[in-house]
Amino acid sequence: MGLAHTIPPDTQAHWKHPYFIIQTHFSQGRLVKDGVQAITTELEKGTADLPPLASAGKLRYTGRENTKALPRETGGAAAVWKGRTTMPDITAVTHAQNIRYDRKAEALYIIDQTLLPGEEKEIRLQTIDEMVEAIRALRVRGAPAIGICAAYCMYVLAKSIRTEDRPTFLKRLSDYGQQLDAARPTAVNLGWAIREMMRTALEHVHDTRGQMLDALYERAVAIHEDDIAKCRAISEYGLSLLKEGDGVLTHCNAGPLATSRYGTAQGPFLLAAERGMHIRVFADETRPLLQGARLTSYELQRAGVDVTLICDNMASIVMKNGWVQACFVGCDRVAANGDTANKIGTSGVAILAKHYGIPVYVLGPTSTIDMACPDGDHIPIEERDGEEIKTMWYEKPMALPEVKCYNPAFDVTDHELIAGIVTEKGICRPPYTKSLKALFDDKK
Repeated sequence: MGLAHTIPPDTQAHWKHPYFIIQTHFSQGRLVKDGVQAITTELEKGTADLPPLASAGKLRYTGRENTKALPRETGGAAAVWKGRTTMPDITAVTHAQNIRYDRKAEALYIIDQTLLPGEEKEIRLQTIDEMVEAIRALRVRGAPAIGICAAYCMYVLAKSIRTEDRPTFLKRLSDYGQQLDAARPTAVNLGWAIREMMRTALEHVHDTRGQMLDALYERAVAIHEDDIAKCRAISEYGLSLLKEGDGVLTHCNAGPLATSRYGTAQGPFLLAAERGMHIRVFADETRPLLQGARLTSYELQRAGVDVTLICDNMASIVMKNGWVQACFVGCDRVAANGDTANKIGTSGVAILAKHYGIPVYVLGPTSTIDMACPDGDHIPIEERDGEEIKTMWYEKPMALPEVKCYNPAFDVTDHELIAGIVTEKGICRPPYTKSLKALFDDKK
């Protein structure tokens, strides 16, 4: 399928692969690169030119540094929506260091998300017990963030193993990895990151201990930086699905706290705010752990995004009122057929959206796609303590102690309810058995 030769200046060009949409950005009539992989590579290197900003030239994404804004008077990246959104406000959200490794102090820190929004506090993770507890108790949460954290955890744990015997070292590191992986079984990124770290250790098994540790640290950093680039690309693709004034409903939290920078399902909203584009967001509170109320509304409000918090059982009425033009959700695991596990309640949102003719988009990196999992029936669903329903957030229990509770952390949204799966490589469309496979078949 060909590409038009004449590209008007300051436009975005779109063309279709047989099974997934590819979008490449043009700026001032110049094609940045052919193909999505090239864009992703440029993002990783910090050299990609992004689409023009509100008649004020280009925004350049630097990858590791804060996004550089044009002066306010130019109407560029620092332009405001209704006088509220400024670049410093957005940057404080998009570049929040939810996971931070201090190489000088050789210390791993995370923002304890259980304390938000009332308190923003870092805690240090040093032992396997602290790490497992942090993941299980949702002090760090969100599939990409869990994977990033696990990579740094594996490095910290590797440093703690005091032996020069390589088989013993690898056995202990593998045991640590299994304990981390068991903390939350649904999110595929957790196991993926652990396997990547184990593979790195095996590749350097004949190196000195110092060389192996350096390689493990570098791999953890690479996983972190890779997610930053992927989230930015996902945000770009997601934003291409929206127009000025659209209303979007989101469930749970898939912003910077759950990933690295910008996020996945929330990334397009933050990117829109940077560019002076008005998007109205409805955030489900997301019972029983209230990630939407505590985290999503917290991030979006701080960034100046027009966000309205609703209870989960209010999703239907805002859809019926015509206030919602799309639903954007994150994902913890996507099966090969497109069935998607996400926070409990997501499938209900998708069913309602189907009734009202509203498209549902799943946004996540390719590391969240599990091609070895054929469908949603094969995705393990974590079940959490029922006390979260009865007692968490309440001054007094809201049910009798003897009342039974069923508290699954996730549900699976059937692929037939999903209009598109947005990745860093493009937007996949049905049939997902073909479009998802095409993502991994692409070797460019």
